[in-house]
Amino acid sequence: MDLAFLHPLYEHSGPWASVYVDTSRHTESTPHERRLTAAAMARELAGQGADEATCRAVERAIDALRHSSEPNGRALFARGGEVVLDPPLARPPRGDHAEWAPLPRVTPLLELAGQDPVCLVAYVDRKGADFELRSGLGREETGSVTGRQYPVHRTSTADWSERRFQLKVENTWEHNAAEIADALAACQEETRADLLILVGDDRERRAVHERLPQRLRGRVVEASHGAGSRLLDEDVESARAEHTRLRTEAELERFLAARAPDEEGRSGAVEDVPALVEAAREHRIDELLIRADGPDTHRAVWIGEDADQLAVRRTELKTLGEQNSWAARADDALIRSAVATDAPVLVVPAEAEDTPIGGLGALLRWK
Repeated sequence: MDLAFLHPLYEHSGPWASVYVDTSRHTESTPHERRLTAAAMARELAGQGADEATCRAVERAIDALRHSSEPNGRALFARGGEVVLDPPLARPPRGDHAEWAPLPRVTPLLELAGQDPVCLVAYVDRKGADFELRSGLGREETGSVTGRQYPVHRTSTADWSERRFQLKVENTWEHNAAEIADALAACQEETRADLLILVGDDRERRAVHERLPQRLRGRVVEASHGAGSRLLDEDVESARAEHTRLRTEAELERFLAARAPDEEGRSGAVEDVPALVEAAREHRIDELLIRADGPDTHRAVWIGEDADQLAVRRTELKTLGEQNSWAARADDALIRSAVATDAPVLVVPAEAEDTPIGGLGALLRWK
């Protein structure tokens, strides 16, 4: 999962209020229940030591959701009397809860916001394509591309002039496929979609697929729907689930293989908290792996004001010259470091085999 959207959470020091609200229930009494939830979350934060201005900001933000029809929920991260980030959730949280801590409590967000891939669906025909973005939060039309409109259909005669016409048709198809592929690649770069689904007749799908940049080839799925068809939600969910499963398996295999030292005695992966802290301090985390229920996730580490100021013991930070320090959860501290160095995070499902010991691991970069 790309964590760029979390940058606003680390542009200011804490402490932070982290609140998860379930909006999946919709009845006549929902507005009243949301108002009660808003007050309850504010009281919970106040009881943990949050300042009054931040408690009020959270209460107002939740109260504003009393008429919301959002299907799952909302996360709210606040400090200094302001809600800094309030992303919608792709699945409901396990009850409403609030936490006041030195760092934002973001591990639940990585599960609830969904690492299921964002899909860019292209409905392809001989004249162009329509693009649609699909995610756990719904669907959104994201544009279209129109190629040459004539000629696009073959004829059935064998006359020499008709053969010239057929060649023009072939040229039109090839031109349009290239235009669609270029537009699709640009749309993917803009939307940062993880998975591309091509929908249409076999020939048109293949023609576009073959003309996509090499960097996107591994992200493409072709759907066997005819021209004019629209994908059902279950079609998209199936493609997204399969893509996520395969990617998780591949990354875990890469992680397990990288644990063995190379010829220089360096390992390409680590999985104990001291080694992870050292890697984060040296900006060597290439990808962070988290199993949310792992025992090491809530192990206490010490942090300073900057993302690379972290240590297993408080005295280590003083040795490094950091005068101010706070205790924080290991997963939250490592996520902050990953965001600062643009390292992605893979949330490992609890049922996966051969997961990092303790629930935390990292693939490393050495150059």
